[in-house]
Amino acid sequence: MSHLEEALGDYLRLRRSMGFKFKDAECKLTRFVAYMDDIGAETVTMETALGFVLDPALDPKSSACFRRLTTVRGFSRYLAGVDARTEILPAGLVSYRPPRLVPYLYSDEDIAAIVHYARASTSFPFRRETLTTMIGLLAVTGMRVGEAIHLNRSEVDWDQAVILVRDTKFRKGRDVPVSPSTIEALAAYVRRRDRTRPVTTRLFVSLAGTEVAYNYFRETFRNAVTAARIGVGLPSPPRVHDLRHSFAMRTLLGWYRAGLDVEALLPRLSTYLGHRAPRFTYTYFTATPELLGHAVARREAAEEEEAP
Repeated sequence: MSHLEEALGDYLRLRRSMGFKFKDAECKLTRFVAYMDDIGAETVTMETALGFVLDPALDPKSSACFRRLTTVRGFSRYLAGVDARTEILPAGLVSYRPPRLVPYLYSDEDIAAIVHYARASTSFPFRRETLTTMIGLLAVTGMRVGEAIHLNRSEVDWDQAVILVRDTKFRKGRDVPVSPSTIEALAAYVRRRDRTRPVTTRLFVSLAGTEVAYNYFRETFRNAVTAARIGVGLPSPPRVHDLRHSFAMRTLLGWYRAGLDVEALLPRLSTYLGHRAPRFTYTYFTATPELLGHAVARREAAEEEEAP
């Protein structure tokens, strides 16, 4: 084992002790260390790091080079503490600005159609129940797909109608209150699965009783959207993640319609969605005609109050 491999192991353990999952970074850095060993380099320099970051085999239009730079730069900063010869790449050497995809805002009719076609996509009754129950939960809570997949049975408070989300993107746990009808739907699913599948800690399980595969769920959802002809003609097809955008917008517009103080309530929505700060929630809002109408009305009301 080379000293860079040993240093990488120490670095990964340190980062994970701080709460970072670092799965993608581990893959990139493992390739980087292998590259360094292949070229016989023992110290990270600008030249060796750039050789890996700017690999000609990578698509220059993608984010691959930028992500490699960010990952290698973090590792290099750690290495500089144990090897003074280490050179650290400048942060802005490679830039990437991802195009913002306009989210598709699902209506209640859209979600009903997706559930219908998801049911029709499989001949296994239990698989149908798993898929449709997950879709329904994502639609009414705005949870991330990974959060739903990793839910444990013990993380549902059936009496208080609260879901305890613990395995989150930023390890920022939160309590997600839900309606009684949502709890009833989850309880009905659990009763069906306990009659036919081994009892496990996971809430949602596959036919084999194992954790639901993210890629399979996403593909099934995508096929249901296509079959329902939702978003036909759009530059980018509707995604499963757009359920989260739709929930945020539905909540925001509901507050406006009810005449509530939206600015005061925004931190609650941010916490409910599991964001680190309200500013991250703003990206989930889309300038729809109705939302712009509420903005104009608020501006006009403010001008009337300011008028002498």
